[in-house]
Amino acid sequence: MYTLYGIPNCDTVKKARTWLEENGVEYKFHDYKKEGITADRIEDWYKEFPWDKIVNKASTTWKELSDAEKAIVVDGKSAIGIIVSHTSVIKRPVIEDASGKAMVVGFKKDLYEEIFLK
Repeated sequence: MYTLYGIPNCDTVKKARTWLEENGVEYKFHDYKKEGITADRIEDWYKEFPWDKIVNKASTTWKELSDAEKAIVVDGKSAIGIIVSHTSVIKRPVIEDASGKAMVVGFKKDLYEEIFLK
């Protein structure tokens, strides 16, 4: 079973969840606003995606960070503290396979078809 990480009121997460459900892809939802996210989980995602793909610098949350907070984020290691304390800076959704390997970040219908309908 897959795990979809996100927040329930995010439009992109809603699109991803709808697509998965319409295509019979079983997943469990991890709401990191309620359940949080660990530094270890973020480091696991870095094994599959660069840190700057995980951090959404276009997000409202990123834009609301102080200049000092933004300035310390120069690499994956320095981004972890911001990600864990401000989970809304994570590009959504992140989907893991049953082994915990991050497979996809964000939602693109064509990519989902390629990954989940093969």
